[in-house]
Amino acid sequence: MATGMRKGLTSYGDAGFSLFLRKAFIKAMGYSDDALDRPIVGITDTFSDYNPCHGNVPKLIEAVKRGVMLAGGLPMSFPTVSIHESFSNPTSMFLRNLMAMDTEEMIRAQPMDSVVLIGGCDKTVPAQLMAAASADVPAIMLVTGPMLVGHYKGEILGACTDCRRLWGQHRAGTFSESEIEDVSGRLAPTTGTCMVMGTASTMACVTEALGMSLPGSGSIPATHADRLRAAETTGKRAVELARNGPRPREIMTRAAFRNALVTLQALGGSTNGLVHLTAVAGRCGITIDLDEVDQLGRDVPVLADLKPSGAHYLEHFHWAGGTMRMLREVRELLALDAMTIAGQTLGAAIEAAPEIPGQTIIRSRATALSPTGAMAVLRGNLAPRGAVIKQSAASAELMQHTGRAVVFDSVEDMTVRVDDDNLDVTRDDVLVLRNAGPKGAPGMPEAGYLPIPRKLARQGVKDMVRISDARMSGTAFGTIVLHITPEAAIGGPLSLVQSGDRIALDVPARKIELQVDEATLAARRKAWRPPAGLDGRGRGYAGLFLRSVLQADQGCDFDFLVDPPRAAAE
Repeated sequence: MATGMRKGLTSYGDAGFSLFLRKAFIKAMGYSDDALDRPIVGITDTFSDYNPCHGNVPKLIEAVKRGVMLAGGLPMSFPTVSIHESFSNPTSMFLRNLMAMDTEEMIRAQPMDSVVLIGGCDKTVPAQLMAAASADVPAIMLVTGPMLVGHYKGEILGACTDCRRLWGQHRAGTFSESEIEDVSGRLAPTTGTCMVMGTASTMACVTEALGMSLPGSGSIPATHADRLRAAETTGKRAVELARNGPRPREIMTRAAFRNALVTLQALGGSTNGLVHLTAVAGRCGITIDLDEVDQLGRDVPVLADLKPSGAHYLEHFHWAGGTMRMLREVRELLALDAMTIAGQTLGAAIEAAPEIPGQTIIRSRATALSPTGAMAVLRGNLAPRGAVIKQSAASAELMQHTGRAVVFDSVEDMTVRVDDDNLDVTRDDVLVLRNAGPKGAPGMPEAGYLPIPRKLARQGVKDMVRISDARMSGTAFGTIVLHITPEAAIGGPLSLVQSGDRIALDVPARKIELQVDEATLAARRKAWRPPAGLDGRGRGYAGLFLRSVLQADQGCDFDFLVDPPRAAAE
């Protein structure tokens, strides 16, 4: 098999000439023949002035290169798409598959014997894992790490759970314009990803459990020297991978994905994590079973006392022992013999995790934050293929609730009407947002965290049952049903709901039901018409997205990128 500079030669019809020309051009960069004969380690450069979560990437690349060279390899960094949550229109999820395609093709197109994937912000890590699974070149993940906490008037703050909490107070009129302006400079005080258990931290820690990053590296703060040392070690390990493997699909097995799902539940992790893991698994020919996810939600306690399910932040979790230490508490549910990219089993990594005397951030089963896991899977006539609720961040008194539907037909409709004082809504109603799914928005935005209508917020209402075919930020909280599948825009049952209908939520029974008789629904179904402009006839990436994107239960990947299912026995 060709390696190094001989790998993946450009097609000129003469392999010898192709190699000669490649070396001629790369020598313009000052490389020696000795350097060009080494194993090549590609390093993705996802830095962008639009992406503060990746602000430390230049230093990480420098540290990875140092590790590669110390191990006798040749590091070659290359740029890919960079996505940030707050700077991506219409939504970062719309661009995740584009980043995955870009990264996969650049890994395939350029000569590299292994690759270090540097990501952090919510959609970047799953995009890179999807790319790694498809390209199947030896790969190792390095996350940018969480930012440090901020402080405001003696209170510890963190993006973005506290962003939402304080913005809610501002909407209710109890937090002034000057205060919200002041606090905007305190919520994200350093480079790095959100320091709560949002999607970025969820994916960072889940990637450890999946085996695709060095054990202990997922939660190291972005600003700490340990993050750079982890980068150097990652570079060294990448050279070993270049020489001897394993490949990503040898790490990302069915057992590894089960380990990742256990971790997702124990962390109190983001519901987005389930969509992303489903997409990564699909690239490996593995199907995530929502019934198994729900059973793990019953069996796995929430052990990480982190916002939004708990009270603390990622730096506290890291110094308490991190993901590997947490998994020691649920080891009986794990495939401990699953191999990690470090060359050791997950069981060995768990046993090597530090024991921190007196720490209270990582709970035991006896002191769990919740006896059940982060999320539950709901089904019913509103969600035939499933919906999810982050039960660990929901209000206990609303887990069984029946109320009158107040329907918003789109994100724009909600934006216009939700704060209208004439909106017919009470605290006992169920807010419904539709046409905000993968195709409907498009891009399945994080609009599922419907704001409490202003007139109710002013009355002190802090939570209501809210349902949608959208997603929700992992930093958000509340009694919110998400990912209703199939979505309204393709004629799912959510498209048939009318304001005034009764909707019953029963989380213990895993039910979400529209209490309307079948004859009425049949008449509504006959009269339903799809929203305009979603036929996929448009140009460019938007047209490709609408033609190809799958539903939430399939990971919202493109249909032509999912691998055929693997055999049940690997």
